[in-house]
Amino acid sequence: MPQPVSLAQQDHVALIAIDNPPVNALSHAVRSGLQNCLRQAIEDDEIQAIVIYGEGRSFIAGADIREFGQPPKVPHLPDLINEIEASPKPVVVACHGTALGGGLEVALGGHYRVAPPSAKFGLPEVSLGLLPGAGGTQRLPRLVSAQKALGMITSGKPITAQDAFENGLIDRITPEGPMREAGLAFARDVLEQRMPLRPTRNLGPDPGTESIFADTRAKLHKSARGQIAPQKAIDAVEASLTKSFDDGLKNERRLFLELMGGDQRAAMIHAFFAERKVGKLPELANVTPRCVADIGVIGGGTMGAGIAASAVMAGLNVTMIERDKAAAAKGHDTVRGILDGAVKRGKLSAEKRDAMMRDAFDAGSDYAALASADLVIEAVFESMDVKQDVFSRLDSVCKPGAILATNTSYLDINDIANLTSRPNDVIGLHFFSPAHVMRLLEVVVADKTDPDVTATGFALAKRLGKIAVRAGVCDGFIGNRILSHYRKALEGAVLAGASPYDVDRALVGFGLAMGPFAVGDLSGLDIAWANRKRHAATRDPRETYAQFADTLCEAGHFGRKTGRGYYDYSDGTPVPNPDLTAILEQERLAKGITARALDEQDIIDRYMAAMVNEAFKILDEGIALRPLDIDVTMLNGYGFPRWRGGPMHYAETVGLDKILSDIRSFAKEDSYLWQPAALLERLVTDKLCLASLNG
Repeated sequence: MPQPVSLAQQDHVALIAIDNPPVNALSHAVRSGLQNCLRQAIEDDEIQAIVIYGEGRSFIAGADIREFGQPPKVPHLPDLINEIEASPKPVVVACHGTALGGGLEVALGGHYRVAPPSAKFGLPEVSLGLLPGAGGTQRLPRLVSAQKALGMITSGKPITAQDAFENGLIDRITPEGPMREAGLAFARDVLEQRMPLRPTRNLGPDPGTESIFADTRAKLHKSARGQIAPQKAIDAVEASLTKSFDDGLKNERRLFLELMGGDQRAAMIHAFFAERKVGKLPELANVTPRCVADIGVIGGGTMGAGIAASAVMAGLNVTMIERDKAAAAKGHDTVRGILDGAVKRGKLSAEKRDAMMRDAFDAGSDYAALASADLVIEAVFESMDVKQDVFSRLDSVCKPGAILATNTSYLDINDIANLTSRPNDVIGLHFFSPAHVMRLLEVVVADKTDPDVTATGFALAKRLGKIAVRAGVCDGFIGNRILSHYRKALEGAVLAGASPYDVDRALVGFGLAMGPFAVGDLSGLDIAWANRKRHAATRDPRETYAQFADTLCEAGHFGRKTGRGYYDYSDGTPVPNPDLTAILEQERLAKGITARALDEQDIIDRYMAAMVNEAFKILDEGIALRPLDIDVTMLNGYGFPRWRGGPMHYAETVGLDKILSDIRSFAKEDSYLWQPAALLERLVTDKLCLASLNG
């Protein structure tokens, strides 16, 4: 079996190659191999300089995730990096692809660093609830400014080679090509010019400004609300300026181990693995997706334009169809505007944008233009009549084998599929708005959907850079069904005596970026109102239906777009809508409810109990296959705080028995809304954990 690290020699330079596909992860074998090769090179009198580089597509993209949760084995990464740095012979690290996490920390241990223009550098540990634990918080501020180091470490976002060069992280930008040769060329320069050893630990850290750490703490208190790792990372970087290097390393290790044993790290590791497992479905084993190169999008509104822009930027050819030429022109401009935004953010060049709009996108009003499309996504108004008309037209013009997808949020996809002569080719692709930004895509599998159509949905999601979750057919699928249920619970909390502002404040404190009532105002209260009216005829008379949202809509208060909703936006800054107090008092009086104060924990408990209870019903019905599918859905589509791992992970953390006890307690107030899920009751009775359902 080939070794993942090998040693070669050219002239007087040792060439240490890391070859551990696919991304040269820092496995135990890689660490051991690096140490052995380094020691051999140091002991060899003929060797005057050392180059460390990666084979394949990357330098080192971080830790080996297969070793997560296992006891660490020697050599430990911090010790290995210290050994690299202490080499009596100059060490050049040649990075290509990505140098992330421990990979960048290895590079920081070298004396010099080179990379081609396409390389990326980052320390993404905060995304796992950690901070760099192998010297990254101490070495990076000695190469770049304290401000730059704080930004990289607390955000986890990678930077480009040009950015790294301009800030002193790397010493040369090399031509694209084999890194063996690039590293060797720089090592020869080091020897010929007699460049000194330059251990990073010996460099003086940038002192920064007096307020830099306080300002960063305050900023992250808002942008990373509730997260511990970014704040601890600030402490670690600050220590690089106030402590000796060795004491700074000890402090970094102490903080790292504190985070390693914490709930947030466990939650974020759970989210990390859940997102990698969510697309691995038994029904798709050995199923080949259909080929998709040309797609159609029906509808040029916000959603349709977002889908079209996302597809164009992913290299697909897109034809957008609208009701008439004027609407098509407007849709065309909306797509152009999204691509313009990508250019401004540096995600796309102006030349590429122009080529995409010229060669890969077209907008019109004739369905015949879709005759050669491999897949068509309908994104029109949420009305069964409108969608039935669209699918009848598509059925008549699309070629055999073309996939017909609906972006419906709630409607029955089986009913839509059965309108066509090809129900096996029909699927739900539920994008989230804005579609070119949001990562979640619910792939909704109807009763007759062919497996290769489902596989194509997952393949398309991957191509678009999205995370796909399989869902079955029901009203609202996974996410919107859970949303509908916890919204009813929160409306019940308002009827019980909390204000919408109490609810928003409690849930923002819990970790949401915005409270649910503020979100309703942002998206438009008329959308949910239309859905409630759709269900009015079939609503169970036992339901304690909260009417205050309808009353606001009847008065024309639809949220931000009308200047008033739950909040009043007339002066720019949202304040409570003064009309709502009287509306709530009248409804409570009519329902015989005596208002009482609800504390923040009571509100959070209702929110979580409602979410988790409905999730267990969805699991029991097979709408979602596993608890992890629900976690991934709520994390990526509904703003659930990632550092809590998802609602199902949270439920297991606090205890399924606690969730069930809360449901039974709330049932005394509303026995219809709070009916315990049978699956939840079985798990609690049998003392089973969610791992039994995640297989």
